[in-house]
Amino acid sequence: MTAAEPLLRLVDVVTWYPGGTGGPPVRAVDGVSLSVHAGEALGLVGESGCGKTTLARTAVRLIDPTSGRIFFKGEDITDLRGRRLVHVRRNLQMVFQDPFASLNPRMTAGEIVAQPLRAHRRYRTSGGPRRIAELFELVGLDPDHARRFPHEFSGGQRQRIGIARALALAPQVIVLDEPVSSLDVSIRAQILNLLADLRDELGVAYLFIAHDLSIVRHLCNRVAVMYLGKIVETGDRDAIYGRATHPYTQSLLSAVPVPDPARQRRRPRIVLSGEAPDAAHPPSGCRFRTRCWKARDVCAEQEPALVDRFGHGHPSACHFAAVAPALSSVVDEGNGGREADG
Repeated sequence: MTAAEPLLRLVDVVTWYPGGTGGPPVRAVDGVSLSVHAGEALGLVGESGCGKTTLARTAVRLIDPTSGRIFFKGEDITDLRGRRLVHVRRNLQMVFQDPFASLNPRMTAGEIVAQPLRAHRRYRTSGGPRRIAELFELVGLDPDHARRFPHEFSGGQRQRIGIARALALAPQVIVLDEPVSSLDVSIRAQILNLLADLRDELGVAYLFIAHDLSIVRHLCNRVAVMYLGKIVETGDRDAIYGRATHPYTQSLLSAVPVPDPARQRRRPRIVLSGEAPDAAHPPSGCRFRTRCWKARDVCAEQEPALVDRFGHGHPSACHFAAVAPALSSVVDEGNGGREADG
């Protein structure tokens, strides 16, 4: 792997699920390419049901892709099985959305965090109980609580246990599937700050999945916007928040709250009509056209390519892509720094 080569790279990944009663397949992920480089955080955002979780599970090979290729450190891992896949997973871990459902209720917190070390036969060589205590302290938990069961912890503490488990093998990439969506606002801030600190301290890279652009802003260097199985816009954080060109991205940005009530009232809100189409029956051409105020005949006839039309350094998949001046100051208006601990 060269210095410029990404740690994790997905190329034209497609993941379809069989349709019910012989119907057409559900096109959960339908031709996605993205990459995660060492030490960076890539935010993947979009509405519920757009395919983000399927993409996350496909990236770590919990789900096999229907087609496309997955590379880790330059190695094609798409078809790996057995011991070779286990070896890759030491460096490619995942934190799940539900901090209770993802923890075994019959195991203590210490046993849960130790499980990856035992599965990879590294428990003794890593120091055993000493390593578990280190991981608890790393995520802000009291090592003395390692004998407690998941139900004895709060939601935020359970998510910290999930993060400690993901860190146990010192991975290079962690995929986080909406890790704060089920937590209240103050606890969200704590977990986001913890993840930022861990990235700075350990150099771990993140693929961070969320449906809220305001959350992604505080943690991620780059952002990819997903709609109905497709990436519709991607770029570095400032480009996306300051010069978004895809109508769907602009609608998401318009929903980001602004701390100043006066500015919030002045800033236009883009409210989309209707619901996202069925992934088993996606619209022809541009998949966003059925909810887009810019849609024309060409949008139904031709699928727009994901290209950089303005030289801003971030491509978008829209025939009528354009910067919306009213939304271009969202980064300045919002809290561009890190959230405060609650």
